Amino acid sequence: MPLRLEIKRKLAQRSERVKSVDLHPTEPWILVSLYSGSVCIWNYQSQTTAKSFEVTELPVRSAKFIARKQWIVAGADDMFIRVYNYNKMDKVKVFEAHTDYIRCVAVHPTLPYVLSSSDDMLIKLWDWEKGWMCTQIFEGHSHYVMQVTFNPKDTNTFASASLDRTIKIWNLGSPDPNFTLDAHLKGVNCVDYFTGGDRPYLITGSDDHTAKVWDYQTKSCVQTLEGHTHNVSAVCFHPELPIIMTGSEDGTVRIWHSTTYRLENTLNYGLERVWAVGYMKGSRRVVIGYDEGTIMIKIGREEPVASMDNSGKIIWAKHNEIQTVNIKTVGADFEVTDGERLPLAVKELGSCDLYPQSLKHNPNGRFVVVCGDGEYIIYTALAWRNRSFGSGLEFVWSSDGEYAVRESTSRIKIFSKAFQEKKSMRPTFSTERIFGGTLLAMCSNDFICFYDWAECRLIRRIDVNVKNLYWADSGDLVSIASDTSFYILKYNRDVVSSYLDSGKPVDEQGVEDAFELLHETNERVRTGIWVGDCFIYNNSSWRLNYCVGGEVTTMFHLDRPMYLLGYLASQSRVYLIDKEFNVVGYTLLLSLIEYKTLVMRGDLDRANEILLSIPKEHHDSVAHFLESRGMLEDALEVATDPNYRFDLAVQLGRLEVAKAIAVEVKSESKWKQLGELAMSTGKLEMAEECLSHAMDLSGLLLLYSALGDAEGISKLASLAKEQGKNNVAFLCLFMLGKLDECLQLLVESNRIPEAALMARSYLPSKVSEIVAIWRSDLNKVNQKAAESLADPEEYPNLFEDWQVALAVESNLSEERGIHPPAAEYLSHAEKANINLVEAFKSMQIDGEDETHLENGDSSHELVEENEEGQEEAVEVDADDSSDGAVLVNGNEADEQWVLAPHH
Repeated sequence: MPLRLEIKRKLAQRSERVKSVDLHPTEPWILVSLYSGSVCIWNYQSQTTAKSFEVTELPVRSAKFIARKQWIVAGADDMFIRVYNYNKMDKVKVFEAHTDYIRCVAVHPTLPYVLSSSDDMLIKLWDWEKGWMCTQIFEGHSHYVMQVTFNPKDTNTFASASLDRTIKIWNLGSPDPNFTLDAHLKGVNCVDYFTGGDRPYLITGSDDHTAKVWDYQTKSCVQTLEGHTHNVSAVCFHPELPIIMTGSEDGTVRIWHSTTYRLENTLNYGLERVWAVGYMKGSRRVVIGYDEGTIMIKIGREEPVASMDNSGKIIWAKHNEIQTVNIKTVGADFEVTDGERLPLAVKELGSCDLYPQSLKHNPNGRFVVVCGDGEYIIYTALAWRNRSFGSGLEFVWSSDGEYAVRESTSRIKIFSKAFQEKKSMRPTFSTERIFGGTLLAMCSNDFICFYDWAECRLIRRIDVNVKNLYWADSGDLVSIASDTSFYILKYNRDVVSSYLDSGKPVDEQGVEDAFELLHETNERVRTGIWVGDCFIYNNSSWRLNYCVGGEVTTMFHLDRPMYLLGYLASQSRVYLIDKEFNVVGYTLLLSLIEYKTLVMRGDLDRANEILLSIPKEHHDSVAHFLESRGMLEDALEVATDPNYRFDLAVQLGRLEVAKAIAVEVKSESKWKQLGELAMSTGKLEMAEECLSHAMDLSGLLLLYSALGDAEGISKLASLAKEQGKNNVAFLCLFMLGKLDECLQLLVESNRIPEAALMARSYLPSKVSEIVAIWRSDLNKVNQKAAESLADPEEYPNLFEDWQVALAVESNLSEERGIHPPAAEYLSHAEKANINLVEAFKSMQIDGEDETHLENGDSSHELVEENEEGQEEAVEVDADDSSDGAVLVNGNEADEQWVLAPHH
């Protein structure tokens, strides 16, 4: 039966004729040498050209990476070997190596050696640590030497293939070959060593259209691979898979089983003749070079073949070798960290007669089935003894330990726990996959049919393209994973039993109410397991998630592809494995899952009982879950993180709780947030306390001005000056009518021009003093400008109504400290636009003897409160200051609205 290896094309790059290919061991690069004389590096992830070298005008027949030196070595038809640094893009070395075309270069895996073979029938060894000196020449072939390759199991030896129809095996340091194989009826083009196991094999490809497998110890031909219709130009033993690949000038690549030598697949991408096949240890990628370009394919799944039983014992297959580890053997002295690789002791369990493509414990963990090569073998889990076997493309266990085997697309067999065949089925459709569990499921490409194990009666057909199926241990829940989504369904076994017992006929759709769709989630499931009513899975973005009642929670972001093994309830940990067989664990409390399940079901009393058993460090996770369900009050009760509790308290408007947290945390941002919230809800005393703690002076200014709190504004002025918040200090002093202090603050802040303008508008008696300071300061920068400043004492004619302004100031000076209460604001608001100088002049004209303006007779407020209770900003315009007024919101006023303390 076939291996059924999945083959995916990962790159297709058109180019000139490709003569050689090589894969970089760490970068996503393919190195190709072209018949046109170029060497290119293609990035197979981005599908772009990473680097390109114009080597020569003649064909470059071979190029290889020397990754440890960041070099490329290339041999061409101009007989030269060239070495490039692929990072710096410069030449390291160019030298003439042979007297005819260079067919191949091979890099020693550890030593500083490169072998080259040529049409001059010679093989030469070059040492780059000796300046690329030729340290040895191997003579013996009587025709072109087409390829040389080192033996990976004994790197002191290498093989050469020649058109003289022979293969020769050589030792470094010895001029003569160890032995010669008369390999083919025509010239030999290629040779490769077997790397997968202990077999001393190599493979050759020839112009006689065949490839042959040889035992180089017995020097005998093990197998001849026939089928190509033209010269075989490339051969390889895949290092990871049990396959041989042969490429031919007939345009095909054939894939053979490396044990049975059965032809598994033939690939033809329509790019004419095949010239090269490249692979790399540790990877399932294969590169093929053609006349018209390059193809990269990925063969098989990278998912490790592994299974874990309920006790923590893991069995996995590395090729045909079976190994086991036990999670419980990790010592108590080792502190297990989430996501850290476990230091597990690997024990050899045995080998398998077939190449495992799947491996699975039965429900009680006593047996393990291995499936592959179209066969299955059931082993005992402890001793690895063969208990049963047979042919089958797929094998699945029932939840009770029975099993089913898919022999073909039209034949399914069911066996008892005693390994005896019970029943044989021939479905009416082409069965592409089967799944075990509570029910036996058979899938076509378009739908899935569920059958009971006992009678094989149809339970239900569901029209969905199924990629995988996961049953919960209870048998009541099942997850169906498709390419783009997964569905969680409830299995109504009582409904099914009643229907079947009634004797009613079952149509081609099955029992209508057998399943109930609970949830659908638009995520692709890579691997999944059930823990109680919780479905744990990793998605296509490699996030480890779990789903309870349709609510998806991300546990961890995985840093590489990983696959779920199982869950150990005793450790409250879920375990995963990567393709290198590293096992890691992540904590997931069973009590946490149970709690969430009960909340989803609405059973809050039992949920609260479970909550007591959940450790405190997981309570925030619980609270986030409750918040997502809209249960904010419950979330606040459960949460432990102060920041999170503060946010919840704010959302709920529980300001006292939030205040207690703010006191505990002592966070300025929290005090500010709480202060703003308290102010918006009318809790002004709390707002004042919070804004004071937050040192939010602007917020306090708004609060005190809204309240008409002169005492508070006075304290705020002092605090603002201490903190260097001069804008706030200025506004506070201005609102209190302390104009002298405002002027002094401007001078101290080096805002002297503004001080002069303010004095001209409000304190004309101070103008001369300020002008003197201004002159002194400006003189340091521009003497001429300083001299041009006019002092009203020297030039009163330049200042209109100067004497009137002085008289107004004198009359108002005694009343600046009087603060009418905020309640009287409306009676003064309409007078804000009166110009005091004009009013004073008017009164003089009317023959008034006194210039004293009694409080309330004119508008004497400079800064008024707006309708919201916040003061308006003062704008001083030099062009409008000559009349002793200042612009307030575009209106003229000449004094200030002062505020009385609130009670």
